[in-house]
Amino acid sequence: MAKKTKKILVKDGDSVTVNYTGKLEDGSVFDSSFNEGRGPLTAQLGSNQLIPGFEKGLIGMGVGESKMVEIAPFEAYGNYRPDMVSEIEKSKFPEDVTVGSTLQGMSQAGPVIVTVLEVNEDTVKVDANHPLAGKKLIFEIEVISVN
Repeated sequence: MAKKTKKILVKDGDSVTVNYTGKLEDGSVFDSSFNEGRGPLTAQLGSNQLIPGFEKGLIGMGVGESKMVEIAPFEAYGNYRPDMVSEIEKSKFPEDVTVGSTLQGMSQAGPVIVTVLEVNEDTVKVDANHPLAGKKLIFEIEVISVN
């Protein structure tokens, strides 16, 4: 008689290895473990390595299982906050600053990454929101292993 093996299901605290593809609602891919030079993602659940909605989507999945998880902004990178857009004196930026550039700056709370929205004569308008803030994310996830 064959011995039944118990299927291991993902739970909080587990180390999980997954393949994933992240898309926006328009179907465009913003990240994938299948991108060149990448590979499966391994993370410890409950240690703030993953966005909350991604972790919640993994709970209860088994090895070899795949599913699609839709994640609202508040369980991903947060809602878009207009108060995180500001204009700063142009003299505080490199001379070759261009629209679309990402730069690291310093705020009262510590280091911050900003995206340049506008370059004007005397000021530069920057956005400190995460590029995926305010967006619903859709992930195709496959669990490879659970430890």
